Amino acid sequence: MSPKKKPSLRAFSVPGFRASSVRCGIKKAARKKDLALILSDVPARVAGVFTRNRVKAAPVLLDKERVLKGRSRGVVVTAGNANACTGGKGYRDAEATAAFVEEALGLARGEILVCSTGVIGVPLPVDKVRFGVPALVEALDYGGFKGAAEAITTTDAFPKSAVARAKIGGKTVTIGGIAKGAGMVCPDMATMLAFFVTDANITTAALKKALRQACDLSFNSIMVDNDTSTNDTVLVFANALSGCKEIKPRGAAFDAFSELLGRVALELAHLIVRDGEGATRFVEIVVSGARSEKEARRAARTIAGSFLVKTALFGGDPNWGRILAALGRSGVRIKESSVDVSLNGVPVVAEGLDTGAEKQAARAMDKKEVTIAVDLNMGGASYRFWTTDLTYAYVRINSMYRT
Repeated sequence: MSPKKKPSLRAFSVPGFRASSVRCGIKKAARKKDLALILSDVPARVAGVFTRNRVKAAPVLLDKERVLKGRSRGVVVTAGNANACTGGKGYRDAEATAAFVEEALGLARGEILVCSTGVIGVPLPVDKVRFGVPALVEALDYGGFKGAAEAITTTDAFPKSAVARAKIGGKTVTIGGIAKGAGMVCPDMATMLAFFVTDANITTAALKKALRQACDLSFNSIMVDNDTSTNDTVLVFANALSGCKEIKPRGAAFDAFSELLGRVALELAHLIVRDGEGATRFVEIVVSGARSEKEARRAARTIAGSFLVKTALFGGDPNWGRILAALGRSGVRIKESSVDVSLNGVPVVAEGLDTGAEKQAARAMDKKEVTIAVDLNMGGASYRFWTTDLTYAYVRINSMYRT
């Protein structure tokens, strides 16, 4: 396999939103930016989705409280330190990080959210953050999202951004997003941070609903390994500057906005998978013929999380027995003699039995992108899930993360 190709970072701007990034010394690597800020020129509606890990980082606890207000001016992000498992001091440090920005901008307490990513269990160097904030505020720019996307990365091989536009209610609405993530990627959510900004005029209730839907079909449908992070956070800010009619939680305008947000979220989710730590293959798993979408999703997720399946993918080995074994333990209702499986379009299992196409399948799998298609032939529901192979490099990266 050739080395991982780095996609071009998509520059974008969204009316009324500025971003910035600086180095304050959190990351070990010299000259690496590690502090980012996203700011709306006006108070924006906000919604968030957070990790379901019972061990939650201090910024997650703080943000879960602050998003309940439904309004925010933006978010400050530290990279290189997770501020997780740091006790009461960690929570106070998260509050202080927000306060540094709020004071520098003349904002009221609680208007800025905080996110962190990096090493767990190490106190956040708040003095370094305090020192970096004046330059961070000074650097705010409508074209600053490219730098912000770079600053929030940790083990990522490349920064990630996406943007989409559509006419809603006769007005052009823009949604831009940046994300970080490469390892500890497992629903709920994938280990990551993601930030969306939009000039849509949308109620808080509609924004929450659209974000949940977008996350379910994107960030909650990807996997690199089987670990869910302490810091996973997705935030969306909407400042209404597009001038479109207010979008409510149902109707054609909501559907259009939800589709637009989902499109940007899925693009970022795919970039996270393509950047999976040590990964050499981007893998799509399509389960069809299930009795319900819930069962289709469960089956796809079980296949995606199987280390035996993932290592076979690394070797380009069409070992379909591992796929059926994963299905069998997924808890999904199946009939072995009804299952069909294909690998990159080559049928390897028909009605539960080997088709004899192993050599053809091996040739078809010798690509960077692999599709595993499973038809349970039990019903009409389907689901798509995305994952990677599991490689030597993944072990190397994660065996030396702190050292």
